[in-house]
Amino acid sequence: MNPEDSVPVLIAGGGPVGLATALELAHHSVGSLVVEPRATVSWLRPRAKTVSARTMELFARWGLATTIRDRAPLPVAWSDEAVFATRLLGREITRFTGCFGLDLGGSDRAAEPGQQAPQPLVEEILREAVDASPHAALLTGWRVEALRQDPDGVTASLAGPDGAAREIRAAYAAGCDGGRGVSRAAIGARYEGADDARPNVNIVFRAPGLAERVPHGPAVHYWVLDPSRPGLLGRLDLDATWWCIAQGVDRAAGEADPARLVRELVGADIEAEILATDPWQARMLLADRYGEGRIFLAGDAAHQNPPWGGHGFNTGVGDAVNLGWKLAAVLNGWAPPALLASYEAERRPIAARTIEEAARNMATLAPELSDPRLTGTDEEFAAARPAVAEAVHRTKDGEFHSLDLVLDYTYEGSPVVAEGPGRRLPHRWLRPGDSLYSRLGRGLTLLGDLAAPGVRDFTAAARELGIPLTTADHRAPGPAGPLTLVRPDQHVAWYGADGRAARAVLRRVTGHPYRPLTAPGRQEERPRSRNRP
Repeated sequence: MNPEDSVPVLIAGGGPVGLATALELAHHSVGSLVVEPRATVSWLRPRAKTVSARTMELFARWGLATTIRDRAPLPVAWSDEAVFATRLLGREITRFTGCFGLDLGGSDRAAEPGQQAPQPLVEEILREAVDASPHAALLTGWRVEALRQDPDGVTASLAGPDGAAREIRAAYAAGCDGGRGVSRAAIGARYEGADDARPNVNIVFRAPGLAERVPHGPAVHYWVLDPSRPGLLGRLDLDATWWCIAQGVDRAAGEADPARLVRELVGADIEAEILATDPWQARMLLADRYGEGRIFLAGDAAHQNPPWGGHGFNTGVGDAVNLGWKLAAVLNGWAPPALLASYEAERRPIAARTIEEAARNMATLAPELSDPRLTGTDEEFAAARPAVAEAVHRTKDGEFHSLDLVLDYTYEGSPVVAEGPGRRLPHRWLRPGDSLYSRLGRGLTLLGDLAAPGVRDFTAAARELGIPLTTADHRAPGPAGPLTLVRPDQHVAWYGADGRAARAVLRRVTGHPYRPLTAPGRQEERPRSRNRP
């Protein structure tokens, strides 16, 4: 096999999650090859449009958050509101503010606010970053047809243009090839869950002059609660491009006359140029395993959830960072392969919770909130509005205000986290524009008083074990002890004051066999894993 046919990590699928995995590996100077069938990014079916505050924090680690904001068609300051109305041009029923973390600019709660940006834009920027990286490569026009592993590595069979075939050898493989890829079958995994029975149709259209007619002002979502045509709309840019979702509409009806659906949601006989239609049904699926041996699943290959709340690809980027830094730690020699067992232990529960939350959001959509009186006389609307508004806020608040899920998820209980920690490091601004997160290294970081004696213990133990450790003279916010050990993904692995435990702490958080840190004297325990090659 030629040297160019061998890579440290083969990534099947070059959507946002596959590209993010490559960039996380590159962040740690580990090479990868992303294999993606699509030669170009399609801009006509932008299913995801919300980049969460947490994903923007992760993008900032790669220097991409500013690029995304600069190129996003909707500036983050444009709106953080969601409006519920009878039609886009109809009566307003109620609204939410502070949606999707878009109002977090300058807040200690997060290093980055959320950002409204269509998925194709994000994907294009990630492709550019991969192309510019000395460690990552993107091979388009090819598809991973099969993955076979042995004790020493993974062989990927690729199919290319005009019947071309090729094999790539890798130390590890990341399956980011979605619901129809080959990665799940390669490890014997299967989805658990179900599809939602209700059909939907996404429509992208151009309507010059429509924005100027909207009486509700800027909003990221406009929910339409007309019983005869429930759905929602939003702007893709500040020119004339819009998206909408017609709920309860099947493929045949959606493709037969999408312009009529747009007019009904708008509530006026407007001229709309239809750019694309995309029928879909929500899925609530979770793979029964995330890895086996040297092959791991991420993104839609591992989980699929309804879009309500905007968590889909954001959850996948979280997968990419978690898996990426751990693969890099193993390949760079400062962690054993047993560390990789913690990927499923940490990420699968997050996906399960996200699916549950999105399904809860999906339980009450525009059809369930509609009331025929809303489209009646002024008196009928006034009579119906209070109850509908109350139902909207009672059932939809969590969809628009989900920072507990986005920022506060925890890896507590993970085999590579000490008892108690596991949450994302609480953020704070050291001074305007200077984030605590900018002090974190690419390996482990020890925060605290650098004059404390425990710092010497940690630096000596890290040097002995070959673990990259950055020290920063900043005490972590929150209830942590005087010393806080932070992982490459900004999650807290340990906090305390006793540097005498430094070697045991570092061994545990990098996946070595460990003795429980809170119960001295017990026998060493090895984290159970089916991912050890």
